[in-house]
Amino acid sequence: MELTLQHTLFPLVLAFIAAAYAAVGQAGATGYIAAMGLAGFAPDVIRPAALALNTLVAAIGTARFARAGHLTWRATYPFILLGLPFSILGGATHLPAHIYKPVVGALLIVAAWQMARLARSARATGQPAVAPPLLASLVAGAAIGFVAGVTGIGGGIFVAPLVLWLRWLDMRHTAGLSALFNLLNSAAALAGVWGTSPKLPGELPWWLAAVAVGAALGSWLGVRHLAPSVLRYILAALLLAGGAWMLIGR
Repeated sequence: MELTLQHTLFPLVLAFIAAAYAAVGQAGATGYIAAMGLAGFAPDVIRPAALALNTLVAAIGTARFARAGHLTWRATYPFILLGLPFSILGGATHLPAHIYKPVVGALLIVAAWQMARLARSARATGQPAVAPPLLASLVAGAAIGFVAGVTGIGGGIFVAPLVLWLRWLDMRHTAGLSALFNLLNSAAALAGVWGTSPKLPGELPWWLAAVAVGAALGSWLGVRHLAPSVLRYILAALLLAGGAWMLIGR
């Protein structure tokens, strides 16, 4: 049963996760980690494999949203400028799991509730894209980057609810920002892990192919075919799942 799950069904599970996350500019780290844990993979295999999958999905999403005009330099660079170095700092900070997991899990669940509430609002579908305030977005990028580094689950899942709640960007521009934030953080983390000779599963090439297909489909739907309110409901569900995993996952 375990062999069937890991070799036959598991790539399909990863493709579904990638499609759901990519539709809203996310890369799926929490989903991959949870799935690999349930499938029985060792922790020293899960982290580098999840980062590799995350980086690929984020790259596909970034390219798709940028090509569609939903990724602008002015709206993204303030978050990246301090977000990347602070994510490296966060990665070097080791906090006990019993401290940061409940806090982050609770924040994600609150964010999920907020996204669901906004999706029901008439403003959820008609919010225009505006340039985020420079100083506020610099501070937000630094804080989110640090939290992303500490938790190791990427920064986009934290960027999206904050930006939408403050009404700095519309849903699709937020997805583009999230994809780029995830790409840079995941690539930096993967480079750090790669230097320690990670243990990568032999099935990784098949997994990468599966998430590439899923990400291409999900980002295509997110860019062109899903209404902003639907995208917010999807994001709310992913936030809820991520928060639950942080609270009860091992």
